[in-house]
Amino acid sequence: LRMLSSASVTTMLPVKDMARARGFYEGCLGLAPGGLRPDGKFVYAVGGSTLALFPKAEGTKADHTAISFRVADIAVAITQLKRSGVVFEDYDFPGLKTVGHVCVLGAEKAAWFMDTEGNTLCIHEDLATA
Repeated sequence: LRMLSSASVTTMLPVKDMARARGFYEGCLGLAPGGLRPDGKFVYAVGGSTLALFPKAEGTKADHTAISFRVADIAVAITQLKRSGVVFEDYDFPGLKTVGHVCVLGAEKAAWFMDTEGNTLCIHEDLATA
């Protein structure tokens, strides 16, 4: 079943309000619109993968990160995203504490934010390994 190892991946995110969600993903995150599909999903091409927003009246119930975008420099990405209206979350839990919105987790730095529909999103920067 190695066929899936080379398959493209689509991340499916539920949204309550498609227009509001599209405003966030296009306006705040800067994703280029890919188009509305006949089944009601709205898609974006993201780094060789696909992000699909689909209408769901009750929205999301997930308490985990739904999608994480790998960035080259997390500090620069945070600054740019904040300028476009993204609000980052800060955490102080055992094993998970953010400083300046960033938490170092093993081999990466990560920062989280919510979309307009309640989905938890993340940006992460891989740390160089020697």
